[in-house]
Amino acid sequence: MDFLERAPRNLFFTGKGGVGKTSVACATAIALAERGRRVLLVSTDPASNLDEVLETPLSGEPRAVTGVTGLYALNIDPEAAAHAYRERMVGPYRGVLPDAAVRSIEEQLSGACTVEIAAFDEFSKLLGDARATADFEHVVFDTAPTGHTLRLLELPAAWTGFLETNVGGTSCLGPLAGLKAQQALYDDSRAALIDGSRTALVLVSRADVAALREAERTRGELAALGIERQELVINGLFRADDLADQVAVAMERRGTDAMATMPAGLRALSRTELPLLPFGLVGIAALRQLFGKTLSSTAPMAASLEATAAPSATPFAALVPALEASGRGVIMTMGKGGVGKTSVAVNVAVDLARRGHKVHLTTTDPAAHVEETLGGAVDGIRVSRIDPAAEARAYSEEVLRTAGANLDAAGRALLKEDLRSPCTEEIAVFRAFARIVDEGEHGFVVIDTAPTGHTLLLLDAAESYHREVLRTSGAAPEEVRSLLPRLRDAAFTKILLVTLPEATPVHEAAALQRDLERADIRPFGWVINQSLKPLKVTDPVLVRRRESEARFHVEVAALAPRVAVVPWSAPAKAQPPLDFFATSESPRAEAAP
Repeated sequence: MDFLERAPRNLFFTGKGGVGKTSVACATAIALAERGRRVLLVSTDPASNLDEVLETPLSGEPRAVTGVTGLYALNIDPEAAAHAYRERMVGPYRGVLPDAAVRSIEEQLSGACTVEIAAFDEFSKLLGDARATADFEHVVFDTAPTGHTLRLLELPAAWTGFLETNVGGTSCLGPLAGLKAQQALYDDSRAALIDGSRTALVLVSRADVAALREAERTRGELAALGIERQELVINGLFRADDLADQVAVAMERRGTDAMATMPAGLRALSRTELPLLPFGLVGIAALRQLFGKTLSSTAPMAASLEATAAPSATPFAALVPALEASGRGVIMTMGKGGVGKTSVAVNVAVDLARRGHKVHLTTTDPAAHVEETLGGAVDGIRVSRIDPAAEARAYSEEVLRTAGANLDAAGRALLKEDLRSPCTEEIAVFRAFARIVDEGEHGFVVIDTAPTGHTLLLLDAAESYHREVLRTSGAAPEEVRSLLPRLRDAAFTKILLVTLPEATPVHEAAALQRDLERADIRPFGWVINQSLKPLKVTDPVLVRRRESEARFHVEVAALAPRVAVVPWSAPAKAQPPLDFFATSESPRAEAAP
């Protein structure tokens, strides 16, 4: 296959959540290894599921993948990287500086931005330091969803620019001497990224209008960063075998219509199209099938689980009265990228507005598809997004106005330098999140969150933000001090975990629920989105996929305090594009068993 024949040393896979980046990256790495190459597969996603997909326990060091000669894999663990980074920065000063000074450095290194730069350090070594990957002919990067990947790829220039112009001795990441030692590595990473003979970035998409639109936006932003060598993979392309199956025909038509409107920039890229398979892509045997021209007769077969009695589930519309009961508060949708968090958030907001409530609908996701999904103005709904650049400007101005008011010229100059660091944006976004949660005291706020790993980083930032704001301005706003208590108040904050009826989204949502419970935050319920289970299907591929869903409905029922199921549906033309309250009563739907 041409896609594999022209693969350079470094391959990045990115795209909208849920398009199959991990599956395609894993299948590519396996195929290259089975051509006799030595391959390192790396996940830069805080919510990585490489372990599950490859069925091999992974760590922060390369580990041989079971069943594939020549293939090794690792996960960049942001927390472990941050711990090692802190020790590297603080260690040289222990026993040299007074204990109070060492504690001050440690405090500076406790923020969420330290996690970002530490993980970026690990990424930079793999990309920019040839010695770190000298044993491998290819390095395949499975990245976080698009918005966060763009942030990662922008960091070489951002940190290099900050270090070149900062004349002070410290920053929110501690002593700059330690960072400056890494500058050559950051420069080498950027050089590798923009060198088309060494690196290609593969945009993975579905035959879906929103996914293709985001891929086009990403293509343009990557080109602006100097990354010109890009390729396109259309994953999960469906062709109906049974034209009497209305669901199959609608599913094929949706893909055909989307491909017909593909933006010109994407159309100009080299393109590989991969079929929708009748089984989940977990395990080496399944992944080997992805690049097959035809499905093998020995392709993994989902066990027939129709006899498994999946518990009955609440129609999605029935959740809203329970969400509405308190008359105010925050409703958050969380889960793996691509499971439909935005659609769930939009439909909750629309139904609350129909019931006469004023609703603030917002998003913390850099990809920000809320307005597009809503489809236009709706009475009673105010729509916003957290704009990182705008929030960073506002935060910097406020700190200069308060903490910088009584500084001399030299002190004010140092404060300005500190605020120009890329991590200022992280702090500013967190502050905006706390401010929006505060609005739930006076009405309904519906928040569409970023994909799982980054949502957790945002929630984990509560204490580190508090420390950082004390360091810079001496006081934490009331909304920040109240944030964690509000998130822990089940009557005020209701979290919906959204999943698809597939292994990885369900297991990632289960891990998210465990993480939230450790923080004393209890989810309100789960939504199983885009399920074939309530529908009658006869197309062979869809029948097998429907059969495979039953086990995941059982798993979710065992985990969730309440469950709602949304049948698969092609978006309607009316507003909102996907009206769950209509589709749950669809004439094509069966009653859930």
